[in-house]
Parts: sequence; structure tokens; C-alpha cells
Amino acid sequence: MPVSDVVEATGHLIDSGHLSAIFDKVIELDASYEVLRFDIGRTNDDESRIHLRLTCRTAEELADLLKQLTTYGCHLLVERDAVLRPAEKDRCVPDDFYSTTNHRTQVRVEGRWLDVGAQRMDAVILVSDGAAACRKLRDVRGGEMVVCGHEGIRVLPESRERDRLGFAFMSNDVSSERRVEATVGRVAAMMQEVRKAGGRIAVVAGPVVVHTGGVEAFSTLIRNGYVQAVLAGNALAVHDIEYALSGTSLGIDLRTGAPADQGHRNHMAAINSINRAGGIRQAVERGVLTSGVMYECVTHGVDFVLAGSIRDDGPLPDTLMDLVEAQDRYAEALQGVQMVLMLSSMLHSIGVGNMLPSWVRVVCVDINPAVVTKLGDRGSMQTVGVVTDVGLFLHHLARKLDQPA
Repeated sequence: MPVSDVVEATGHLIDSGHLSAIFDKVIELDASYEVLRFDIGRTNDDESRIHLRLTCRTAEELADLLKQLTTYGCHLLVERDAVLRPAEKDRCVPDDFYSTTNHRTQVRVEGRWLDVGAQRMDAVILVSDGAAACRKLRDVRGGEMVVCGHEGIRVLPESRERDRLGFAFMSNDVSSERRVEATVGRVAAMMQEVRKAGGRIAVVAGPVVVHTGGVEAFSTLIRNGYVQAVLAGNALAVHDIEYALSGTSLGIDLRTGAPADQGHRNHMAAINSINRAGGIRQAVERGVLTSGVMYECVTHGVDFVLAGSIRDDGPLPDTLMDLVEAQDRYAEALQGVQMVLMLSSMLHSIGVGNMLPSWVRVVCVDINPAVVTKLGDRGSMQTVGVVTDVGLFLHHLARKLDQPA
């Protein structure tokens, strides 16, 4: 016999595209729906509400459908407590564990809805002492209570309202056919708004920032208080320091664009200088390093985390080669950020995107539109893209933000 249940969804369902996504998913899974109630919001601030009766051939198919619709904000109309099961052992949970999205989430425990803390995608939800929080699978310990199934879970997606929290200007902005100056002005206004409210801005940056001549502009942003954390890899720091010490990046003189004599050794010489000093901070304190992005970070107390990879030269003493430690340090630095600026680093940008809740504003600047597309495909739907040369972008941005925050 067919089985049915009734779900509810609220929010800016039409503007966000969630309504059509819900219907598409029902049809895709060969189920049927009946609209029992549909109230459409009449103003920009009004939310819409829909009640749907969903019918599937088996209870298993209905459970699968309900689980997939949770992502779009659907939850059972008749409230039930979340199913909690103990983790079997460290790093191992029941097969029907609930895998989180980056949207605000609530779970119902003993008749009360609890806000889930430390929201991020690709985690499990643990409930303990009347509180719920996301936890990476590797950090789960045996016996901890894990939310399973789909009951007692509410997901509250960040709806794309008509003003989209100030992002409306950048809708579908993954294009190189836009005036960079106009886009930069909007980004600068958002950064000023965040800092005026006391918010934190993190920058994810790749070595292209140095190669394209963006060091001075990036340094200006740090000096003026528009950067509270820098997340990068070994390469950004190495080439930034190479430029500070030798005026080259990967052996290319950035003033002339020509290879420097014996320039191929400059990045290794930069690593050697930092090794001799004992680290980046020590190099600044001893006067070895007197300019550049890393110098400004140390001088102005900006937290920086360098995550290493197998291709790194050196690496620098400050680079974290333990990947789990680097991920944890990234997540720690991202606590409480309101905006993230991603500058030409696909690997680190995707990694950071996986750590962010969906209400954090994300602007990704890259000459390659595929980077922004990949971020969206991996779940960071709040990301908006600016397709341009990152050095040019930074120069325009620094001119807009030439006064202290």
C-alpha cells in the first residue's frame, strides 16, 4: 500500500527557487504530491508557506524523499523528536546518520527545538546536555548521541530574498563582461558595512596575489583594518617574502616582467632567510622582513594560517603540514566571520567554503569562472563571483578602502 506524510516549508520559496526544487525532487524520485495549503508572501519581507502531502510506494522510498527534501527546508508538519543513536566507536556512527548542510538547522529533543551550533556542511549532529552541535566524523567518540534519520530536523535555508542581503547586484555575476570598478565598489561597501558593525573579514589568498602585483594593495587592506584573518598555503607566504626580499616572484622581476639573473633561486633564498630567523614572526621582529602581506599580518596582529601540501618547497617553519591540524586551525580562524574574500586559490577556497555556514557572505575573485562554479556545485551556494585579474581587483579595492575602517 502507498504511504503518505505531510510536510511544511516556509520562507522566500519562490524567489529562492526552493519551491521548484521541491517539486522537481518529488518527480525525480517518482513520488506524488498534493498541495494542501499555499500562502504566498505579498511583500519583500513576507514569507510564503506551503503544506504538501507526499505519497510514495513504500515507507523506505518516503523516508528517502523526506531526507532529500530536508535540504530545501521541508519538515514534517506533525512534530516528532529527532532519533538519537549512540556512536558505535570513535569515528564511526550509525548508517542512517544525518549529514548536515551549511544552512541553519534545528533538532527537536524532548519536545524542544534546539539550535545546532558550529553549523557547517558534511558533519554529523551530536546532542549532549541539552545542546546540539555539528561535529566532523573524525572527532566523534564512541557512545556520543548522534542525530539519525530525518525526523525532528528543521533546515532553514538562506533564501535569496529580493535584496539578497546586499548581494542582489552580483546575481549571475560569474562573468568577465562586467565593469570591474562597479563591482569593486559594491564589494568595498559591503566590507565597510561589516567593519562598521564590528564584524570580521577573512581573506583566502593564493600566490597569484603576488604574481599579479597585488601585494601592496593587499597590504593596504590589512593596514586599514579590513582583514582579520588570512588563510593560505605555503606558496603565498614564500612568494610574498621572496618579493619583499628580492623584488621577484618565482624569479620574475615584477617591475619589469623579465626573469631576474639567477632569479630561480630567490624563493629558496627566501625560505632560507625565514628558517635562519626561526619563523615569519621572528623575521619581522629581527628586521629581516620589513614589507609585504606576511609582514603586515604580524605587525597588525592579523591571524594567519598556512596549510601545507605535498608540492611545497621548504616548507616555511610556520606552515602546518599536518592536514587535520591545518583544517582545525582554519575553522578556528573562521569563527565569527561575517564575510570571506577568496582570491585565486581554488583548493583553499573550496576547503574554506566547506567550513562556512550559509549566512556568511562569500565573494570569490578569480580569472577562471570554473572556480566559482565549483564552489557553488559543492554546496557553497552563497558564493558570488567576480571574474577578473586578482591584482587589478585588489588595486581598485585598495583605492576604495584607502581610509582606516
